[in-house]
Amino acid sequence: MNVKRRNKTFHIVRRVPKRYAAIEPRTQVWISLHTDSETVARQKAPTAWAHMVEGWEASLAGATDDAERRFAAAKELAAVRGYSYLPADRVAQLPREKLLERVESALKLNGDAAKIEARAVLGGAREPGINISKALELYWGFAKQDTIGKSEDQLRRWEHPRKRAIANLIEEIGDKELSEITGDDMLDFRETWMERITAGDAKPDTANKDFQHIGNILRTVVKMKRLGLVLPLDGLTFKADKERSRPPFSVDWIKTKLLAPGALDSLNTEARCILLGMINTGYRPGEAAGLMPHHIRLDVDVPHISIEPEGRQLKNKVSQRVIPLVGVSLEAFKQCPQGFPTYRFKDKISDTVNKYLREHDLLETPEHVLYSLRHSFEDRMIAAKVDDRIRRDLFGHSLGRERYGEGATLAHKRDILQSFAL
Repeated sequence: MNVKRRNKTFHIVRRVPKRYAAIEPRTQVWISLHTDSETVARQKAPTAWAHMVEGWEASLAGATDDAERRFAAAKELAAVRGYSYLPADRVAQLPREKLLERVESALKLNGDAAKIEARAVLGGAREPGINISKALELYWGFAKQDTIGKSEDQLRRWEHPRKRAIANLIEEIGDKELSEITGDDMLDFRETWMERITAGDAKPDTANKDFQHIGNILRTVVKMKRLGLVLPLDGLTFKADKERSRPPFSVDWIKTKLLAPGALDSLNTEARCILLGMINTGYRPGEAAGLMPHHIRLDVDVPHISIEPEGRQLKNKVSQRVIPLVGVSLEAFKQCPQGFPTYRFKDKISDTVNKYLREHDLLETPEHVLYSLRHSFEDRMIAAKVDDRIRRDLFGHSLGRERYGEGATLAHKRDILQSFAL
């Protein structure tokens, strides 16, 4: 490294690398090492040069239109110069000597380099606000607790409607900073949904889900980042559609259509077994698809399946349960003792089965779907006068009160199911 004496002090003398030409007007720099000892100067030189390069890099990063990068670069450059970054109003309140020191640092340069230096040491870089797309990025981190235990497919399905809602909002009002979102913006967004609903292209519930996700995402970020904003997100939802419940398959339809010889023969084995298993268990299709081999216990006194949050997240705490296998459901699991790897942790079993049932005229009405077997199972339990506690335990529903005791034994549940099994 070229070290030269100027007057009584040694300096580094080096050409400015081309990389920094845009932010360093000099072609050659003299960097004081603040010593009259050549030995000490040569020891200090590498660190001094590295410090100089660090400052250039920070300045280079500051020469950008990206507000976040520019602000981060200003803070970094201020630190390189030996200052804490302060906004301009606080810099102005510094003691006169410290203020002049910062001003002199900025005046050493000219042109764009001086502007970048001033942003750093005089507090001219505006801290960027959080825009809508950035809020979504931050939200994933704040919502980690809601995704613990979700499978990859469950996580994808959880994220998708939230991404869609934010994309819809940005398409309507632009990627604004949260502080700039106005009541008119949100009313315009609502009006867009109103037009779609009126035209029959969307349902009120779909729009309401967008508003729900947007509200949760933006309010979470405002709270966790301590922004102190009151966002205009209230009073935007539409009157919800009347709640519709999927109709249950009648027992006669199950017996004469779904269980008719050959009716399900061309449906792939795993999908067929999930359908048949559902008839006498009432499990959710996704619960069956997620069963691992060790959750299927056939070589025991009471054959059963154990629905557990392994590799996935269950709908709620009470969804974890054990269900005896009887009738056609037991025979189905004997054909698929290892579970259903084709559908495990994938959201496609219902689509596959519903398509098959529709194409083979096996739906009792157009409103019926695979999930209707779950409704049918509950109706059959009610008709068989099954105790409410046992029904809820088998179905994976909350009891509505504190649970006492262990409930019915597995053998007792099997005997009850056997009494009305198909």
